[in-house]
Amino acid sequence: MSDPNDLHAFLDEGWRHLTRGVADSRSPARYPTLATVAPDGTPEARTVALRGASSTQSVLEVHTDIATSKVVALQHNPKAAFHIWLPRADLQIRITTFVDVLTGPDIDPQWDRVPEGSRVSYGTRPTPGTPISNVYAYEKPSDRDRFAVLKCRVLEIDLVHLGARHRRAAFVHTDDWAGTWLAP
Repeated sequence: MSDPNDLHAFLDEGWRHLTRGVADSRSPARYPTLATVAPDGTPEARTVALRGASSTQSVLEVHTDIATSKVVALQHNPKAAFHIWLPRADLQIRITTFVDVLTGPDIDPQWDRVPEGSRVSYGTRPTPGTPISNVYAYEKPSDRDRFAVLKCRVLEIDLVHLGARHRRAAFVHTDDWAGTWLAP
């Protein structure tokens, strides 16, 4: 175990879990909760699949259908929060981000990596959240025009280790991720 007083090692541990979540579908970091605020002020949270994590660029990436309520919320207020609980590590990661909704030919490389069987996640008819007459009154055609990438620029990271002796630290991009210990 690294020095528990080392802020940079603590931040590196958080990023290791995030990057593992991208590579390992069994990692709890693979499916974080993403929270946004609807245009009427209602908080909304949902599970998403983490598709990219770069500590050097301070970016997380999520894919979505452009017709979802999360995109509507982000167009109104581009800030979002992630929450990840890693039970084996006793670690909670909370992240505040500024989100760019990317569409069009610039995201062709990401679309090209989406497996054929997963492409049906982008194009549900009627659009997600629309009332339907029965449980299966929808179709899931693949529609490239409905595919979007959420480029989430990390603004803040709050890490809480809930071991025998709790540790908590906050990191913000405005101080180049120097970090500050907080009471847990």
